[in-house]
Amino acid sequence: MELQGFLASKPLYYKEIDHERVHIAYALLKPHIKRPPTVHLVGTNGKGSTGRMVAHLAQKSGLLVGHYSSPHILKFNERIWLDGFDVSDALLEMAHQELFSLLGERISDSLSYFEYTTLLAFVVFQNCDLMVLEAGLGGEFDATNVCDKELSILTPIGLDHQAFLGETIEEIATTKINSIQKKVLIAPQIYDEVLEIAKDICQEKNAELFTVGVGLVPTLDVENSKGRHETYPYGWADYLISNAQVAMRALDILDISYDINYLKTLELFGRFYPLTPNIRIDVGHNPLASQAIVKALDAPVVLIYNSLDDKDYEEVLRILKPKIKRVEIIAIESQRATTREEIEKALDKLEIKYSDFEGKIEEEEKYLVFGSFYVVEAFLKSKEKTLQICS
Repeated sequence: MELQGFLASKPLYYKEIDHERVHIAYALLKPHIKRPPTVHLVGTNGKGSTGRMVAHLAQKSGLLVGHYSSPHILKFNERIWLDGFDVSDALLEMAHQELFSLLGERISDSLSYFEYTTLLAFVVFQNCDLMVLEAGLGGEFDATNVCDKELSILTPIGLDHQAFLGETIEEIATTKINSIQKKVLIAPQIYDEVLEIAKDICQEKNAELFTVGVGLVPTLDVENSKGRHETYPYGWADYLISNAQVAMRALDILDISYDINYLKTLELFGRFYPLTPNIRIDVGHNPLASQAIVKALDAPVVLIYNSLDDKDYEEVLRILKPKIKRVEIIAIESQRATTREEIEKALDKLEIKYSDFEGKIEEEEKYLVFGSFYVVEAFLKSKEKTLQICS
Protein backbone atom coordinates (compact mmCIF):
# COMPACT_ATOMS: atom_id res chain seq x y z
CA MET A 1 0.00 0.00 0.00
CA GLU A 2 1.30 3.48 -0.84
CA LEU A 3 2.21 5.76 2.09
CA GLN A 4 -0.74 8.12 2.04
CA GLY A 5 -3.29 5.31 2.16
CA PHE A 6 -1.24 3.39 4.73
CA LEU A 7 -1.10 6.35 7.13
CA ALA A 8 -4.78 7.15 6.58
CA SER A 9 -5.63 3.64 7.76
CA LYS A 10 -3.95 4.20 11.12
CA PRO A 11 -5.88 5.59 14.10
CA LEU A 12 -4.43 8.81 15.49
CA TYR A 13 -5.30 7.87 19.07
CA TYR A 14 -5.16 4.67 21.09
CA LYS A 15 -7.03 3.83 24.31
CA GLU A 16 -3.96 2.00 25.56
CA ILE A 17 -0.38 2.94 24.70
CA ASP A 18 2.17 0.17 24.20
CA HIS A 19 5.57 1.71 24.86
CA GLU A 20 7.47 -1.41 23.77
CA ARG A 21 6.28 -1.85 20.18
CA VAL A 22 8.29 1.06 18.72
CA HIS A 23 11.44 -0.28 20.44
CA ILE A 24 10.81 -3.72 18.91
CA ALA A 25 10.37 -2.12 15.48
CA TYR A 26 13.49 0.04 15.85
CA ALA A 27 15.53 -3.03 16.84
CA LEU A 28 14.54 -4.58 13.50
CA LEU A 29 15.35 -1.40 11.58
CA LYS A 30 18.57 -0.35 13.32
CA PRO A 31 20.99 -2.88 11.69
CA HIS A 32 19.93 -1.78 8.21
CA ILE A 33 20.34 2.01 8.42
CA LYS A 34 22.94 4.48 9.63
CA ARG A 35 22.16 6.85 12.49
CA PRO A 36 23.60 10.35 12.03
CA PRO A 37 24.71 12.39 15.05
CA THR A 38 21.40 13.29 16.67
CA VAL A 39 19.92 16.28 18.53
CA HIS A 40 16.74 15.50 20.48
CA LEU A 41 14.38 18.29 21.57
CA VAL A 42 11.90 17.87 24.40
CA GLY A 43 9.81 20.51 26.14
CA THR A 44 6.40 22.17 26.09
CA ASN A 45 7.07 25.12 23.80
CA GLY A 46 9.70 26.17 21.29
CA LYS A 47 10.74 22.72 20.07
CA GLY A 48 9.78 23.33 16.44
CA SER A 49 11.39 26.74 16.02
CA THR A 50 14.51 25.88 18.04
CA GLY A 51 14.99 22.65 16.11
CA ARG A 52 14.56 24.37 12.78
CA MET A 53 17.12 27.01 13.76
CA VAL A 54 19.65 24.29 14.64
CA ALA A 55 18.93 22.49 11.37
CA HIS A 56 18.95 25.64 9.24
CA LEU A 57 22.24 27.01 10.59
CA ALA A 58 23.95 23.62 10.29
CA GLN A 59 22.62 23.07 6.76
CA LYS A 60 23.71 26.52 5.62
CA SER A 61 27.16 25.70 7.01
CA GLY A 62 27.48 22.80 4.57
CA LEU A 63 26.09 19.80 6.43
CA LEU A 64 23.39 17.50 5.11
CA VAL A 65 20.71 17.90 7.79
CA GLY A 66 17.34 16.32 8.51
CA HIS A 67 14.73 17.82 10.84
CA TYR A 68 11.74 15.83 12.07
CA SER A 69 8.89 17.82 13.65
CA SER A 70 5.15 17.55 14.19
CA PRO A 71 2.34 18.07 13.59
CA HIS A 72 2.11 19.53 10.08
CA ILE A 73 -0.09 22.45 9.04
CA LEU A 74 -1.12 21.67 5.47
CA LYS A 75 0.84 18.66 4.20
CA PHE A 76 2.52 15.68 5.83
CA ASN A 77 5.83 16.41 4.06
CA GLU A 78 6.32 19.41 6.39
CA ARG A 79 7.22 16.95 9.17
CA ILE A 80 10.34 15.65 7.40
CA TRP A 81 12.66 18.48 6.32
CA LEU A 82 15.75 17.44 4.38
CA ASP A 83 18.60 19.67 3.23
CA GLY A 84 16.54 22.86 3.38
CA PHE A 85 13.22 21.61 1.95
CA ASP A 86 10.21 19.52 2.89
CA VAL A 87 10.83 15.95 1.72
CA SER A 88 9.51 15.09 -1.73
CA ASP A 89 6.61 12.69 -2.29
CA ALA A 90 8.90 10.40 -4.29
CA LEU A 91 11.53 10.11 -1.55
CA LEU A 92 8.84 9.58 1.08
CA GLU A 93 7.36 6.74 -0.92
CA MET A 94 10.77 5.10 -1.42
CA ALA A 95 11.47 5.34 2.32
CA HIS A 96 8.05 3.88 3.12
CA GLN A 97 8.61 0.88 0.86
CA GLU A 98 12.05 0.28 2.42
CA LEU A 99 10.73 0.60 5.98
CA PHE A 100 7.67 -1.57 5.38
CA SER A 101 9.77 -4.32 3.81
CA LEU A 102 12.25 -4.29 6.71
CA LEU A 103 9.59 -4.33 9.44
CA GLY A 104 7.08 -6.60 7.74
CA GLU A 105 3.33 -6.20 7.57
CA ARG A 106 2.52 -7.26 11.14
CA ILE A 107 4.94 -4.88 12.85
CA SER A 108 4.21 -2.01 10.43
CA ASP A 109 0.47 -2.35 11.02
CA SER A 110 0.90 -2.46 14.80
CA LEU A 111 2.71 0.88 14.99
CA SER A 112 0.82 4.10 15.62
CA TYR A 113 0.80 6.92 13.05
CA PHE A 114 3.50 8.82 14.95
CA GLU A 115 5.63 5.77 15.67
CA TYR A 116 5.68 4.70 12.04
CA THR A 117 6.40 8.21 10.73
CA THR A 118 9.23 8.62 13.25
CA LEU A 119 10.92 5.49 11.89
CA LEU A 120 10.14 6.70 8.38
CA ALA A 121 12.11 9.87 9.13
CA PHE A 122 15.04 7.71 10.31
CA VAL A 123 15.09 6.01 6.91
CA VAL A 124 14.94 9.34 5.05
CA PHE A 125 17.75 10.79 7.20
CA GLN A 126 20.10 7.81 7.21
CA ASN A 127 22.73 9.49 5.03
CA CYS A 128 22.62 12.87 6.81
CA ASP A 129 25.46 14.50 8.73
CA LEU A 130 23.06 15.62 11.47
CA MET A 131 19.55 14.54 12.51
CA VAL A 132 17.33 16.88 14.58
CA LEU A 133 14.37 15.17 16.26
CA GLU A 134 11.44 16.89 17.95
CA ALA A 135 9.61 14.80 20.54
CA GLY A 136 5.90 14.51 19.88
CA LEU A 137 4.58 14.02 23.42
CA GLY A 138 6.61 13.87 26.59
CA GLY A 139 10.13 12.51 26.24
CA GLU A 140 10.95 9.31 28.08
CA PHE A 141 8.26 7.26 26.32
CA ASP A 142 8.13 9.20 23.06
CA ALA A 143 8.83 7.35 19.82
CA THR A 144 11.70 9.75 19.04
CA ASN A 145 13.49 8.53 22.15
CA VAL A 146 14.27 5.08 20.73
CA CYS A 147 17.64 6.09 19.29
CA ASP A 148 20.80 7.40 20.93
CA LYS A 149 21.57 11.11 20.74
CA GLU A 150 24.60 13.31 21.04
CA LEU A 151 22.69 16.20 22.62
CA SER A 152 19.30 16.73 24.27
CA ILE A 153 17.76 20.22 24.27
CA LEU A 154 15.22 21.02 26.97
CA THR A 155 13.02 23.86 25.71
CA PRO A 156 10.68 25.72 28.13
CA ILE A 157 8.53 23.27 30.09
CA GLY A 158 5.04 24.13 31.32
CA LEU A 159 1.63 22.57 31.91
CA ASP A 160 0.26 20.75 28.88
CA HIS A 161 -0.99 17.24 28.06
CA GLN A 162 -1.60 16.64 31.78
CA ALA A 163 -3.74 13.57 31.08
CA PHE A 164 -0.67 11.84 29.64
CA LEU A 165 2.26 13.47 31.42
CA GLY A 166 1.07 14.35 34.95
CA GLU A 167 -0.71 17.16 36.74
CA THR A 168 2.31 19.04 38.09
CA ILE A 169 5.36 20.73 36.62
CA GLU A 170 7.51 18.27 38.54
CA GLU A 171 5.80 15.24 36.98
CA ILE A 172 5.82 16.70 33.47
CA ALA A 173 9.44 17.83 33.67
CA THR A 174 10.57 14.46 35.02
CA THR A 175 9.08 12.40 32.18
CA LYS A 176 10.52 14.80 29.61
CA ILE A 177 13.99 15.06 31.14
CA ASN A 178 14.27 11.29 31.70
CA SER A 179 14.92 11.05 27.95
CA ILE A 180 18.40 12.57 28.27
CA GLN A 181 21.70 10.74 27.82
CA LYS A 182 25.20 12.22 27.94
CA LYS A 183 24.85 15.93 27.11
CA VAL A 184 21.92 18.23 27.92
CA LEU A 185 21.29 21.88 27.05
CA ILE A 186 18.56 23.54 29.08
CA ALA A 187 16.82 26.63 27.71
CA PRO A 188 15.73 29.45 30.05
CA GLN A 189 12.76 28.17 32.03
CA ILE A 190 9.71 29.79 33.59
CA TYR A 191 9.64 27.34 36.51
CA ASP A 192 12.68 27.01 38.78
CA GLU A 193 11.73 23.40 39.53
CA VAL A 194 12.65 22.37 35.98
CA LEU A 195 16.32 23.30 36.39
CA GLU A 196 16.51 21.53 39.76
CA ILE A 197 14.98 18.35 38.30
CA ALA A 198 17.38 18.56 35.35
CA LYS A 199 20.34 18.82 37.73
CA ASP A 200 19.16 15.78 39.71
CA ILE A 201 18.55 13.61 36.63
CA CYS A 202 21.88 14.66 35.08
CA GLN A 203 23.64 13.65 38.28
CA GLU A 204 21.85 10.28 38.28
CA LYS A 205 22.79 9.62 34.66
CA ASN A 206 26.25 11.18 34.85
CA ALA A 207 25.24 13.60 32.08
CA GLU A 208 26.79 16.99 31.38
CA LEU A 209 24.39 19.92 31.78
CA PHE A 210 24.80 23.10 29.75
CA THR A 211 22.91 26.38 30.13
CA VAL A 212 22.45 29.26 27.72
CA GLY A 213 23.24 32.23 29.90
CA VAL A 214 21.67 34.68 32.27
CA GLY A 215 18.28 36.23 31.70
CA LEU A 216 15.13 34.83 30.16
CA VAL A 217 15.43 36.87 26.96
CA PRO A 218 18.75 37.87 25.35
CA THR A 219 19.33 41.22 23.75
CA LEU A 220 19.07 41.64 20.00
CA ASP A 221 22.80 42.26 19.78
CA VAL A 222 24.58 39.01 20.68
CA GLU A 223 28.00 37.49 20.24
CA ASN A 224 28.25 34.71 17.69
CA SER A 225 30.57 31.71 17.82
CA LYS A 226 33.40 33.69 16.23
CA GLY A 227 33.22 36.49 18.78
CA ARG A 228 31.55 39.02 16.48
CA HIS A 229 28.40 40.87 17.42
CA GLU A 230 25.47 40.55 15.03
CA THR A 231 21.75 41.30 15.14
CA TYR A 232 18.77 39.02 14.59
CA PRO A 233 16.23 39.44 11.79
CA TYR A 234 13.91 42.38 12.24
CA GLY A 235 10.45 41.57 13.59
CA TRP A 236 11.19 38.45 15.63
CA ALA A 237 9.42 38.20 18.97
CA ASP A 238 11.56 37.93 22.09
CA TYR A 239 10.78 34.24 22.54
CA LEU A 240 12.12 33.47 19.05
CA ILE A 241 15.28 35.41 19.83
CA SER A 242 15.67 33.33 22.98
CA ASN A 243 15.16 30.14 20.95
CA ALA A 244 17.83 31.30 18.51
CA GLN A 245 20.32 31.72 21.31
CA VAL A 246 19.55 28.18 22.48
CA ALA A 247 20.07 26.85 18.95
CA MET A 248 23.44 28.58 18.61
CA ARG A 249 24.55 27.29 22.00
CA ALA A 250 23.63 23.78 20.85
CA LEU A 251 25.79 24.12 17.75
CA ASP A 252 28.67 25.41 19.86
CA ILE A 253 28.38 22.34 22.12
CA LEU A 254 28.42 20.08 19.05
CA ASP A 255 31.40 22.00 17.66
CA ILE A 256 29.49 22.85 14.47
CA SER A 257 30.50 26.20 12.99
CA TYR A 258 27.79 28.59 11.77
CA ASP A 259 27.21 32.13 10.61
CA ILE A 260 24.51 33.94 12.58
CA ASN A 261 23.59 35.94 9.48
CA TYR A 262 21.99 32.82 8.02
CA LEU A 263 19.16 33.32 10.51
CA LYS A 264 18.06 36.20 8.29
CA THR A 265 17.18 33.67 5.59
CA LEU A 266 15.09 31.50 7.93
CA GLU A 267 11.31 31.52 7.55
CA LEU A 268 9.55 30.22 10.65
CA PHE A 269 6.11 29.68 9.19
CA GLY A 270 3.45 29.48 11.89
CA ARG A 271 5.64 30.94 14.64
CA PHE A 272 4.33 34.50 15.19
CA TYR A 273 4.61 34.66 11.42
CA PRO A 274 3.55 37.84 9.56
CA LEU A 275 1.26 36.37 6.91
CA THR A 276 0.25 39.88 5.78
CA PRO A 277 1.00 43.33 7.21
CA ASN A 278 -1.96 42.99 9.59
CA ILE A 279 -2.24 39.19 10.14
CA ARG A 280 0.07 37.05 12.27
CA ILE A 281 -0.34 33.29 12.61
CA ASP A 282 1.00 31.21 15.48
CA VAL A 283 0.51 27.50 16.17
CA GLY A 284 0.83 27.96 19.96
CA HIS A 285 -1.96 26.50 22.08
CA ASN A 286 -1.18 26.56 25.79
CA PRO A 287 -0.68 29.09 28.64
CA LEU A 288 3.10 29.14 28.23
CA ALA A 289 2.74 30.04 24.55
CA SER A 290 0.12 32.66 25.44
CA GLN A 291 2.52 34.37 27.83
CA ALA A 292 5.12 34.62 25.07
CA ILE A 293 2.54 35.97 22.60
CA VAL A 294 1.30 38.67 25.00
CA LYS A 295 4.85 39.96 25.35
CA ALA A 296 5.31 39.88 21.57
CA LEU A 297 2.16 41.85 20.68
CA ASP A 298 2.68 45.59 20.49
CA ALA A 299 -1.02 46.48 20.07
CA PRO A 300 -4.45 44.90 20.70
CA VAL A 301 -5.60 42.40 18.08
CA VAL A 302 -8.66 40.61 16.85
CA LEU A 303 -8.07 37.01 17.94
CA ILE A 304 -9.15 34.28 15.51
CA TYR A 305 -9.35 31.31 17.85
CA ASN A 306 -10.45 27.82 18.71
CA SER A 307 -9.02 25.07 20.89
CA LEU A 308 -8.67 21.35 21.43
CA ASP A 309 -10.58 19.99 24.41
CA ASP A 310 -7.50 18.97 26.39
CA LYS A 311 -6.14 22.53 26.46
CA ASP A 312 -6.71 25.09 29.21
CA TYR A 313 -8.47 27.49 26.85
CA GLU A 314 -9.92 29.59 29.65
CA GLU A 315 -6.44 30.28 31.03
CA VAL A 316 -5.13 30.93 27.52
CA LEU A 317 -7.86 33.51 26.93
CA ARG A 318 -7.32 35.05 30.37
CA ILE A 319 -3.64 35.58 29.59
CA LEU A 320 -4.38 37.01 26.15
CA LYS A 321 -7.28 39.22 27.28
CA PRO A 322 -5.24 42.44 27.78
CA LYS A 323 -4.27 42.31 24.09
CA ILE A 324 -7.65 41.19 22.68
CA LYS A 325 -10.19 43.53 21.09
CA ARG A 326 -12.58 40.69 20.35
CA VAL A 327 -12.52 37.01 19.46
CA GLU A 328 -13.72 35.47 16.21
CA ILE A 329 -14.32 31.73 16.67
CA ILE A 330 -13.17 29.65 13.70
CA ALA A 331 -14.44 26.11 13.12
CA ILE A 332 -11.75 23.39 13.12
CA GLU A 333 -11.80 19.76 12.02
CA SER A 334 -10.54 17.51 14.80
CA GLN A 335 -11.90 14.72 16.97
CA ARG A 336 -10.37 16.61 19.88
CA ALA A 337 -11.90 20.02 19.19
CA THR A 338 -13.76 21.48 22.14
CA THR A 339 -17.38 22.48 21.66
CA ARG A 340 -18.33 26.01 20.70
CA GLU A 341 -20.47 26.17 23.84
CA GLU A 342 -17.44 25.61 26.07
CA ILE A 343 -15.44 28.29 24.28
CA GLU A 344 -18.39 30.69 24.63
CA LYS A 345 -18.68 29.92 28.35
CA ALA A 346 -15.03 30.85 28.86
CA LEU A 347 -15.41 34.04 26.81
CA ASP A 348 -18.57 35.05 28.68
CA LYS A 349 -16.87 34.41 32.02
CA LEU A 350 -13.92 36.57 30.99
CA GLU A 351 -16.22 39.24 29.49
CA ILE A 352 -14.56 39.11 26.08
CA LYS A 353 -16.63 40.04 23.03
CA TYR A 354 -16.91 37.34 20.38
CA SER A 355 -18.55 36.30 17.14
CA ASP A 356 -18.12 33.73 14.35
CA PHE A 357 -15.20 34.04 11.96
CA GLU A 358 -16.79 34.67 8.57
CA GLY A 359 -13.66 35.01 6.46
CA LYS A 360 -13.56 38.80 6.42
CA ILE A 361 -10.40 40.73 7.24
CA GLU A 362 -10.53 44.48 7.74
CA GLU A 363 -7.46 46.41 6.65
CA GLU A 364 -7.53 48.76 9.64
CA GLU A 365 -7.52 45.90 12.17
CA LYS A 366 -4.64 43.72 13.35
CA TYR A 367 -5.29 39.98 13.64
CA LEU A 368 -3.73 37.07 15.48
CA VAL A 369 -4.62 33.52 14.40
CA PHE A 370 -3.82 31.32 17.41
CA GLY A 371 -4.98 28.20 19.23
CA SER A 372 -3.43 25.15 17.55
CA PHE A 373 -2.05 23.79 14.29
CA TYR A 374 -5.68 23.02 13.41
CA VAL A 375 -6.67 26.68 13.82
CA VAL A 376 -3.87 27.88 11.54
CA GLU A 377 -4.71 25.16 9.02
CA ALA A 378 -8.41 26.10 9.00
CA PHE A 379 -7.57 29.77 8.58
CA LEU A 380 -5.15 29.17 5.71
CA LYS A 381 -7.67 26.96 3.93
CA SER A 382 -10.37 29.61 4.35
CA LYS A 383 -7.97 32.23 3.07
CA GLU A 384 -7.35 30.22 -0.08
CA LYS A 385 -11.08 29.88 -0.78
CA THR A 386 -13.12 32.72 0.65
CA LEU A 387 -11.06 35.23 2.60
CA GLN A 388 -12.04 38.79 1.70
CA ILE A 389 -9.79 41.74 2.49
CA CYS A 390 -12.23 44.50 3.39
CA SER A 391 -11.41 48.12 2.71
